[in-house]
Amino acid sequence: MPSVHVALADRSYPVVVEKGLLSRVAEFLAEQNLSHLRPAIISDETVAEHHAQALLDGFGENQPTLHTIPAGESSKSLSEIEGVCREMIRAGHDRRSIVIALGGGVVGDLAGFVASIFYRGIPFVQIPTTIVSQVDSSVGGKTGVNVAEGKNLIGAFHQPKLVLVDPETLKTLPPREFNEGFAEAIKHAAIRDGSMLDDLMSIDPETRDVPADLLARNISIKARVVEADEFETKDIRALLNFGHTIGHGIEASLPYGEILHGEAISLGIRAALYLSEKHSRLPTEDSGKVLAAMKHFHLPLVLTEAIPTSRVMEKLTRDKKFKSGKIRFVTLTGLGNAQVIDSLTAADLEEAIEHLRS
Repeated sequence: MPSVHVALADRSYPVVVEKGLLSRVAEFLAEQNLSHLRPAIISDETVAEHHAQALLDGFGENQPTLHTIPAGESSKSLSEIEGVCREMIRAGHDRRSIVIALGGGVVGDLAGFVASIFYRGIPFVQIPTTIVSQVDSSVGGKTGVNVAEGKNLIGAFHQPKLVLVDPETLKTLPPREFNEGFAEAIKHAAIRDGSMLDDLMSIDPETRDVPADLLARNISIKARVVEADEFETKDIRALLNFGHTIGHGIEASLPYGEILHGEAISLGIRAALYLSEKHSRLPTEDSGKVLAAMKHFHLPLVLTEAIPTSRVMEKLTRDKKFKSGKIRFVTLTGLGNAQVIDSLTAADLEEAIEHLRS
């Protein structure tokens, strides 16, 4: 089975990619010396309906408790965090417990944040069930929730003890949710591995058959970046934000959930490609390959007039990617080569957002 080791000294952990591993989670916990901890599964109502029973059936006497939240981005809130924590306390959980996040990026971010603060911090395991969470958000230890002012502005770094990726969980995703996750895989190809674009283009979005080794290849890119800059202090991990500055601004300009994360990032990537061509000499041919991959997965590339540029700008200026008032923006110089620059102005970003109208 493909596996990736995330090397972070005493916070290191394995990422295992294997079809059908949901029923074997208890085995993997035992291998990591975590079986003595009482599990609390956190999931959303939709994912739990499809996958919770297979997970529960794999446990013996140490039966987990199951805690569900409503599906969707609106659940990434402080009120849901409080609700889950109180429910776990009432169920008898304490510092000898372990959180298991079963779901997509929303569940992983929320459950990881719960684990980071519950009894001042307990271990957790990620079992991502969407493309975006399998290739990106389940690895790296970023947890948190949204507020009205912006995405992921309240949270903590809290690395999982184990990440278990079962490609079979992708079979139950609706088409839109399946496709949106490939924005993050395309981002990985753009910043670190341009040749992977051809492999992504070979996937038939209708079959939902994603090779385990391709998932592991994406995870390895994320892992190597996280190892080099765990807490995003060296401008290395910031490279993973390619497409996210404007993308997050677009996502935050609408009620949470109205546009999916990957859809907003797709628009952000197109804007970043435009700025890369103009300010970092990215060849137009390279931009075309990235845009073709996004079209292959039916990702949006045109921004509706209903979202004013001024609103996007207002939202993105609150983003964590601003440092001392300067815009830290990720551009490409070529496929597989990304850099962080701080020479762009607000007018440059506004121009890129307007470019998305065409």
